[in-house]
Amino acid sequence: MFSIASLWIPFTITAALAQVARNAMQQQLTGPLGAWGATNIRFLFGFPFSVLFFAVVLIATGDRLPWPTPAFWPWLLLGALCQIVATGLMLLAMKERSFVVTVAYLKTEALQTAIFGFVFLGDHLTGLKVIAILIATAGVVITALRPGGAKGFADLRPTLLGLVSAATFALSAIGFRGAIITIGGVSFVTAATYTLVFGLLVQTLVLTVYLLARAPGVLKAIFGMWKPSLLAGFMGAFASQFWFLAFALTAAANVRTLALVEVLFAQGVAHYSLKQPLSARELLGIVLIVIGVALLIAV
Repeated sequence: MFSIASLWIPFTITAALAQVARNAMQQQLTGPLGAWGATNIRFLFGFPFSVLFFAVVLIATGDRLPWPTPAFWPWLLLGALCQIVATGLMLLAMKERSFVVTVAYLKTEALQTAIFGFVFLGDHLTGLKVIAILIATAGVVITALRPGGAKGFADLRPTLLGLVSAATFALSAIGFRGAIITIGGVSFVTAATYTLVFGLLVQTLVLTVYLLARAPGVLKAIFGMWKPSLLAGFMGAFASQFWFLAFALTAAANVRTLALVEVLFAQGVAHYSLKQPLSARELLGIVLIVIGVALLIAV
């Protein structure tokens, strides 16, 4: 039987697909703009679209303009700032260790989100859901690692950078969900979109001020490349809109675990578009991801 609560599943899958597209666009802009310039695009050019989304939502739902409780702002700042910090730590980890090993560390985010969600928000997860998260996370780690790459786990600094980055990404998800559920008296769509607007506003201000102080030439370059930046910003805001809709309906750990299907999408692109064959190890990882995600949805 259909329920609104189950919409978190298509919302998450839509967000994961949009994120794959956004990442591809940002990747192309990293060369001319640098890592932080390309990162700011998702905030700076995504913010106007979030405002447009919010206007459409208010008209469609007939909701009043929300007036959040004081608890909204600490949760929002936690989500917005942790996402920026997590991105910086991820970039540092990738400089110190191979990309695939760093990805393996980062994908522990789902498990850490489950822990933080229980501690800070009281999000309840059944034993079967915890098992599903563990299985899917193991699948991603197996898929991400390459022969000879496991030795990266012996180096303490990149290990800590990767794990702490995953932890701050997890805290970001918890912060955004915490902000959304403090907003009462309106639909979950309005609460999610309202949080998105202020989240992107905070992130835009923080990174833009940073670039003005440290690399003003990057901001000039960003506006000089406004056409591709505009599309990347739209895809970023579109992906975030659906992440937040999913956060409004279920525990952040459920969302971040189902989001591991992004790995399947990436493998599909590599296999069918780039004609890259799948190894037995990658197939095993994919099978574990599918089992974990299927169990998560079923229980």
